[in-house]
Amino acid sequence: MEIEKIRNLSDEELKVEEGKAREQIFRLRFQMKLGQTEGVKKLRELKKDVAKMQTITQERAQGIRGAVPLEKVAIEAKAGRTRKSKKEAL
Repeated sequence: MEIEKIRNLSDEELKVEEGKAREQIFRLRFQMKLGQTEGVKKLRELKKDVAKMQTITQERAQGIRGAVPLEKVAIEAKAGRTRKSKKEAL
């Protein structure tokens, strides 16, 4: 699932989708143990999707909106506004 699609989901929808992905992971692992399927690629994709969903959930809980778009950084640099490094901030 693409990150933009995940970001556009509501909190409830995000929980539902994460639950579905976890269920699919469980079923794939079970099938792989029984030798019924070789869904390693699908398993990896699902694990990454769950990680993305957890990241978005944590961002929302902490009030983080995500990374600053590169266009905004370039505009600020042209205007002479740059971010201070950690050493300069201290």
